[in-house]
Amino acid sequence: MTPAARRLGAPRAVRVCAGVGGRPLEVEGSEISAVRESWLVEDSWWSEQPLRRRYWELVTIDGGDLVVFRDLVGGGWFRHR
Repeated sequence: MTPAARRLGAPRAVRVCAGVGGRPLEVEGSEISAVRESWLVEDSWWSEQPLRRRYWELVTIDGGDLVVFRDLVGGGWFRHR
């Protein structure tokens, strides 16, 4: 029996509290102390399934580093790692 294939690195939903302009203030209960970078990704805009995401590279109050994104088409916050 072959195990079902699964996508590696698939985004998983996360709970984010965002402030003005969508800037994450808290991710999964961890307070954000700094934003390292933010960028917009737009792809497949010509198709029936366009991709539009706002990414945030963040530093938590305890010094952790994480990247989250807001799906600007379907809604919701996600994390890759």
